[in-house]
Amino acid sequence: MKGQLDELLARLSREAGVLVSVESTQGSAPREAGTWMAVWADDLTGTIGGGQLELQAMQAARAWLAGGPPIDGVRRYPLGPSLGQCCGGVVFLSFRRIAAVDAAALRDMLLSPLVPVALFGGGHVGAALARLLATLPFAVRWIDSRDGVFPTALPAQVECEHSEPVQDAVAQLAPGSRVLIMSFSHAEDLDIVIACLRRLRVSDDLPYIGLIGSRTKWATFRHRLEARGFSEAEMARITCPIGVPGITGKEPGVIAVAVAAQLLQDGESGGVHQG
Repeated sequence: MKGQLDELLARLSREAGVLVSVESTQGSAPREAGTWMAVWADDLTGTIGGGQLELQAMQAARAWLAGGPPIDGVRRYPLGPSLGQCCGGVVFLSFRRIAAVDAAALRDMLLSPLVPVALFGGGHVGAALARLLATLPFAVRWIDSRDGVFPTALPAQVECEHSEPVQDAVAQLAPGSRVLIMSFSHAEDLDIVIACLRRLRVSDDLPYIGLIGSRTKWATFRHRLEARGFSEAEMARITCPIGVPGITGKEPGVIAVAVAAQLLQDGESGGVHQG
């Protein structure tokens, strides 16, 4: 799977477009601030919510692309009878001409508001998760201790990292990272969990730490963590099993969907059973 950012960058290498962004909203609106779409002469990448709002923004952008006057500043769109939308709020949109020369800056700009995810493990489930998360509002740091496990072509939202020992990467994670632990060995998983718990003691800036595995695996880990001096409250910060409850399939893609859904819920739900 490729994300919308990949589509934008690929298209931008061939033609110019207009980036339409939601700057702010008032009241009820179809999309939140930071949402964007790229308008091309005959196509769109992304969406700002559909309906007449999107249609009018698209028409304005294409008129500019066709040689019309530039669109300066921010335009106000009331979502009432004049647009035929019942949201009742107001959306403020900005318009920016973009070309191939803007690709690097656009990539950085559009990645910056995404939620950081640290994905430990380049196996089948890790690969399925990396592909899926690249289509969602996450920026993925994909980490493994082995060489040659990552695919050569990756979505723009996924950055690979080789770390040996693998747990050393925990200290360098961005604050606010959601951590997913699914390495090729239980020993590595435990080392990563310990590194995360130690970081929580210092900075408490990892809001979600998920460990793949069964309840039996977690019971074994709990005993080992207790022996290393971690408290019940500290161990309660680890989610294991991971994934929204009620999804019992063990296929990599199924587990990936369950885990991604849990991340979108801010990691507040329980887990599904994984072998």
